[in-house]
Amino acid sequence: MMTTDPLVERMRAFGTTIFTEMSALAVRTGSINLGQGFPDTDGPPEMLEAAVAALRGGANQYPPLPGIPALRAAITAHDQRFWGLTRDADSEVVVTAGATEAVAAAIMGLCEAGDEVVCFEPYYDSYAASVTLAGAVRRPVTLRPGPDGVYRFDEGELRRAFGPRTRLVLLNSPHNPTGKVFTREELTLIASLCQEYDTYALTDEVYEHLVFTDAAEPHVPLASLPGMAERTLRISSAGKTFSCTGWKVGWATGPAPLVSAVQRVKQFLTFVSASPLQPAVAVALGLPDSYFTGFRDGLQARRDRLVAGLSEAGFEVLPSSGTYFVTVDIRALSPKSGAEFCRELPERCGVVAVPTEVFYDHQEEGRHLIRFAFCKREEIIDEAAQRLRKLSR
Repeated sequence: MMTTDPLVERMRAFGTTIFTEMSALAVRTGSINLGQGFPDTDGPPEMLEAAVAALRGGANQYPPLPGIPALRAAITAHDQRFWGLTRDADSEVVVTAGATEAVAAAIMGLCEAGDEVVCFEPYYDSYAASVTLAGAVRRPVTLRPGPDGVYRFDEGELRRAFGPRTRLVLLNSPHNPTGKVFTREELTLIASLCQEYDTYALTDEVYEHLVFTDAAEPHVPLASLPGMAERTLRISSAGKTFSCTGWKVGWATGPAPLVSAVQRVKQFLTFVSASPLQPAVAVALGLPDSYFTGFRDGLQARRDRLVAGLSEAGFEVLPSSGTYFVTVDIRALSPKSGAEFCRELPERCGVVAVPTEVFYDHQEEGRHLIRFAFCKREEIIDEAAQRLRKLSR
């Protein structure tokens, strides 16, 4: 009998994801799970009712490969309404099984073996796996908290990451796990390097509607900058904006040749998905502005609630301008690594968080940082804050 690991060698470094590990730990210990970024409330009732109607109305067979026309039209209308981006619904949109599939299909569709992908660490863990699956090479640029706690990158480090093999820049803004919103100045530099080196950009903007009112600047899609519309694939999804992370309805928009590359890979991954949920997401994208501002304001209030509790517990809390997440420095409470600290935290006080060091190539950069999610009901946040206070007693 063979005893060696049958998994291909290039993927052996990717074990069980930290989200699976920490969520299982939460269940096993009965802890409050502030690790994985999923809400504990449902999305807008109009969307839910539209899904019910679609299920009962027979929308249960294969949809078209690019997505149903109503959803593709709603995506393009949304992007024009909020960001001034104009795309053709027939040729410049493809619906995917969540943003994760869109990222994977884009990287596999655009990168040859040995091509280089510039990305910013810490990064969502699927990015590294997708780059590896494509046989490409990561060129990470580190985001570091400054004296004010705001994460920034070094311009020289970014410039050195580009080279003759650079094929793609992968940008997530608003940024998970740091809560950073890239500034227009930062985006302009990234755009200039993309054009100088003739590279494509892949932007993960799933938190596009979660930029808080106290952020230094609003969200700016990279595709909206001069010279970038023709070289940028913009990815988003329904999961975060409409509190339906389990639906896995995402999309990619961009120039037709780039969207075609995603679609030609995607057809051999999932082909299609979520047929009765697609018309429901189309309804959600057309909701009035009051939904989007109310959703943001509600998350901002919960952020502030959790930040207050974390500060009282003795953490150094770093600013979060967007997303579901806030990161903290644990060094005032423990000399241990974030991974060690997070694995002990459920037994110590019944709360689960995620160590951000697992999202770095250079793990020492994030050794002292952990991430908490605040996309939970207020009473859950309050209970978690009360439990965390045990750490400083």
